[in-house]
Parts: sequence; structure tokens; C-alpha cells
Amino acid sequence: MTGFGVRPGGRRRTAGPVCRICPRFAIDIGSARTRAWSPGRGVILDVPTVTFPGADAMYPVRRGDIVDPEGTARMLERLFRRRVSGFSRPLIVITTPVLGGPRFRSAALTALEVLRPRTVLTVPAARAIALGAGADLGRPLLVADIGAHVTEVALLCDGEVTDAYRTALGTGDISGSVTFRDITGAIVAMVTDMLRLDESEQTLDALGRGLLLAGGGALRPEFTYDLTGQLRVPVQPVPAPHTAALRGASHVMESAHRHPATHAEEHVPERGTT
Repeated sequence: MTGFGVRPGGRRRTAGPVCRICPRFAIDIGSARTRAWSPGRGVILDVPTVTFPGADAMYPVRRGDIVDPEGTARMLERLFRRRVSGFSRPLIVITTPVLGGPRFRSAALTALEVLRPRTVLTVPAARAIALGAGADLGRPLLVADIGAHVTEVALLCDGEVTDAYRTALGTGDISGSVTFRDITGAIVAMVTDMLRLDESEQTLDALGRGLLLAGGGALRPEFTYDLTGQLRVPVQPVPAPHTAALRGASHVMESAHRHPATHAEEHVPERGTT
């Protein structure tokens, strides 16, 4: 049996037999924090996304983009050196921003080479969130992911991302000049534009089901209350919203481990708001 990985640009490659005893990791590299999950152990990492900690810390991921693949590789080598032996080639599933596009995937795959993976699968964060929340993917679904420096809104139909928007605002930007209402206002604008440009039955059905809320912002009740009032639809924060994408990636990883031909990657043309 063979597994499939992804080369930069989205091309598939045969990765050889999937090892039944090799380490497996689901990884979520965010602008603020990097998290990892391993079978039987759960969340094994939840640390700041910095190349090296300390006063001179460097941040290789900014606004949802990997701006320093080499720095990201050094961070991954530091975090995983004791978890991946020299003879082990892990199976890795990594979440990607919905609108990160090929550039994010290419940079992530370049950085992950330091771990000598046997197979790498990518899964869009919105789909991972829905999987992690146990949502019904048989019906259209709206997902909002409020991160530290990026917020994305995505429409899922049959489990696939069919439309998405993003704004370069997140909880880490909240200060005297930026409030949570600036972020909720951006989410409302993205949902409104999505509906205005596509009044299909699927979009209306998704809006009628309400908005699934994830990311660190979903831990703050003011986002739920304000979005419910403005959108006038149910807004449901997912359980443990800051790790929902990671849990979803772990589901993909287990599925890929059982069925190595499973491949979870998709691309949405970049479109967003500022």
C-alpha cells in the first residue's frame, strides 16, 4: 500500500508504504502558537511560534504566512528532535489557512523536510475545524476562524471549501485602536459579501444553520454575542475552539493511517477583505 504526499504546487508524490509503527503527528502552525497532536498522547505541543525562545525571539509566521521557511524548519527541529529518531520517518498532517494558497503549502513542506517525513498531507483549517467539531459535513456549513492575527470565513459544501474570505485582523491586534467589534464587523462584512455574490441554495442553507466559530477568538464570549446580534443567526463556538483544527487534522491523520490513499488537500482562489 502506498501513501500520497504533496510537493510544492500541490502535486502528489508516491511516498512508499505507510509504516504501522512510525510516529504520527498532526501539526497546526499558527502566527502566535504552534500545536501538535500524537496518537495515544493527545496534544504534545502548545508553544509560541518562535524560531528560538528568549529575548531575541524571531517569528517565522506572520499574518498566516510562513515568511521564514528556514526559521520554521529550525523551530520544528527544536520542537521535535526528541520525538523523531534518526531512523523514523513520520506521517504528518498539517493544517493550512484556507486562503494561504500554494505559497503556504510550499513553505510548510519545505520546513517539514527537516523531520524527514514519510508522508505529508495538508488539510484546510476550515475543514479541519468542522471535522474536529464533529459537524455534519453532508450539509453546507459556514465556519469562522478567529486567530491571533488572521480571521477567515469559509463556506463548506459536502465537506469541501467552495468559498472563503480573510482579513488580516485577529485577537492579537486588539488594543486601544482595535476592538473586538472591528473583527466582528469584518466577519459580518465577509458573510454579507459571500451572500451577495452567491445567493445559491447552498449559501442560504449554510447561513440558516448558523455560524460555527473557532480559533482563540471563540473563547471570548463577546464575539459570540456580537455576531449573533449582527447576523441574526445562531453562532456556535466549537468545544475547545483553539485546538479544533488540530483535532480535525488528527482525524485526517488516523484516516490516512488506516487508508493511506486518503488525500486531504484543496485550493481556493485567494480573495479577502482588509
